[in-house]
Amino acid sequence: ISASGRAALLLTSVEAFSPEEAGYILDVSTQELERSILEAQEVIDRLLASRVLIIEDEPIIAMDLENLLTELGHEVVATATTRDEAVAKARSERPGLVLADINLGEGGSGIDAVSEILESFDIPVIFVTAYPERLLTGERPEPTYMIAKPFLPETIQATVSQALFFHPETTNA
Repeated sequence: ISASGRAALLLTSVEAFSPEEAGYILDVSTQELERSILEAQEVIDRLLASRVLIIEDEPIIAMDLENLLTELGHEVVATATTRDEAVAKARSERPGLVLADINLGEGGSGIDAVSEILESFDIPVIFVTAYPERLLTGERPEPTYMIAKPFLPETIQATVSQALFFHPETTNA
């Protein structure tokens, strides 16, 4: 990231300056500042691009997540609808990130699938679930994040970026 892009992004995202204020501080026009911010965000997105496994038994939700992740620059390497399928695909595809539902219907538990996957891989996990209370038992696998259904695309984007950025062992594509 260029120094100007980093400064523009930090001033607006972290320090909460308006684009006009940040432009004044950096002695650039608002348009130049916004261009620097977009370029910095694109670099960050490229650096955080990962191989993703989606564990979801509802086909429409799985497809929605896959489309969203692909638009964000990630590669969805597999989708799974059951615990056993998820574990097998994690072993064969070696994803850098897992998005998992908790309740897989007749296919078992997403929590159990993730627990087994995390025995072999140190990767970030995001549970996308209509049952968030099942993760509030204090026994959830770590490291994990949680998004409640129904979800907003912005929530998926922010949580994926955070999970990948702060995970020390993330293997990017």
